[in-house]
Amino acid sequence: MGKRQSTLAGLVVNKMSWAGRNVFITGHTGFKGSWLSLLLGELGAHVWGYALAPATEPALFHQAKIGETIRNHQIGDIRDIEKLQSAIVTSRADVIFHLAAQALVRPSYDNPLETWSSNLMGTVNLMEAARRAQQQSGRPMSVVAITTDKVYHNHEWVHSYRENDRLGGKDPYSASKAACELAIHSFAESFASPDRVRIASARAGNVIGGGDWAEDRIVPDMVRALSRNCPVAVRNPHASRPWQHVLDPLNGYLCLAEALLSATPDQLQHLNTFNFGPESSDHRSVGNLVTQGLRHWPGSWTDISAAQGSAPHEANLLALSIDKARHVLGWSPVWSFEKAVEATMEWYKRADEGADIPTITQAQVTRFAQDAL
Repeated sequence: MGKRQSTLAGLVVNKMSWAGRNVFITGHTGFKGSWLSLLLGELGAHVWGYALAPATEPALFHQAKIGETIRNHQIGDIRDIEKLQSAIVTSRADVIFHLAAQALVRPSYDNPLETWSSNLMGTVNLMEAARRAQQQSGRPMSVVAITTDKVYHNHEWVHSYRENDRLGGKDPYSASKAACELAIHSFAESFASPDRVRIASARAGNVIGGGDWAEDRIVPDMVRALSRNCPVAVRNPHASRPWQHVLDPLNGYLCLAEALLSATPDQLQHLNTFNFGPESSDHRSVGNLVTQGLRHWPGSWTDISAAQGSAPHEANLLALSIDKARHVLGWSPVWSFEKAVEATMEWYKRADEGADIPTITQAQVTRFAQDAL
């Protein structure tokens, strides 16, 4: 990666790809969307956000004061296509990152209709709104649509899933995201072209990092227990996941968007779908994650798997191959599992102690960029 004068010098191929560029983010009020908004703002991009109000309290969006740092913050539902299209047109977007979703497995069992409508039809609306906005403006546009590592038909095998493996999903969340991949592929095949809209999808592993406050996610659940001096209740300690710090896949999304922006027509055929995950050695169990976390914020944990009874199905074994991103985009993860857990627990512990959250968040971005050099 080329070096340049920026605290984010190690993150992307070329800072000039982002300085002054209009970037539209759906889901900017969420955990990953807040971190992405911060990164793009540091790179000099004009960030336009469109999302529902933050779904958690507290929320990183408020804690890190993201609304004060971006060009425009609009509350809206991606299922409202007219409002969404109007927002994209107003932004004069060069790049769209689509992150808005119902993003959790267990809540998808409680409200499958909401999950399907938000994830599938929300994605279809985004693609169609982008297509219409591009036709109206006549300016080329690149779209990176974010799905998940759970789009694959999970055989519970030790092999890492590659981008051309079969899609599937037992639970409503995973299945709806697999359906999103089909919709994205359909729009790319039907409407994408080099001088109109360029479309790719990104499948990330299990992200961790400061500022995730969602229910039924192991790190926020762990932090809530530790802050109350309670044992951490772990419902599936033997399940293996591709853990990675949130900054690593976001770095990948930026690399993918840059590739879309600069690719020749011949190169575009290789820029379709990419996995972004950790190195194979960093696929670890939930129990290992908790044990590692407790090294940085001491406490105890208890296995409650036997008490789960007929709990909703969750995958026990899941791994991603990142060979394609490494070879096509030149991307690779920066932080190891141990470093990702250390940074995550440091963020939460300092926040719990009353540290200034915008400062500690920015400090982690700077450290990540330095480690990427």
